[in-house]
Amino acid sequence: MKYEIVELKKKIVVGKSIRTTNENGQSMKDIGEMWQKFIGEGIYDNIQKKVDGKGIGLYTEYEGDATKPYTFMCCCEVSALYDFADLDTKVINGGKYAKFTVKGHVAIAVGKAWEEIWSMSLDRKYDMDFELYHNDSEDMNHQTIDIFISLN
Repeated sequence: MKYEIVELKKKIVVGKSIRTTNENGQSMKDIGEMWQKFIGEGIYDNIQKKVDGKGIGLYTEYEGDATKPYTFMCCCEVSALYDFADLDTKVINGGKYAKFTVKGHVAIAVGKAWEEIWSMSLDRKYDMDFELYHNDSEDMNHQTIDIFISLN
């Protein structure tokens, strides 16, 4: 799977978080439910000061590698902090990332990409990894998603 090395600036993100694990498919269930809540309950639509119309799936607070528990956050980038009520706020650290771009169904394409990423010998930092959903089509089968993996 091809990727490029990029330097990113920090991003302020706002959304909803859940603690999960990849064991026994738990993360697939948890992450799917979080996205349904984030979009379906209008949380995304009600966030003010969005930088753009892109959604972000953030993986952070790893207890180790991808086999250990971590925090997943459905969120979007905002231009400034303000009182976000019951939403979580995090800063995605700037730095060196491996950028993968996938196209296809939002869940299927991303799932396959992660399987390939997990099998690669990247010098992962396990700090902040995230998916950037471009929302460039009304069709969920034809989406562009960038996956950023933090590197040492």
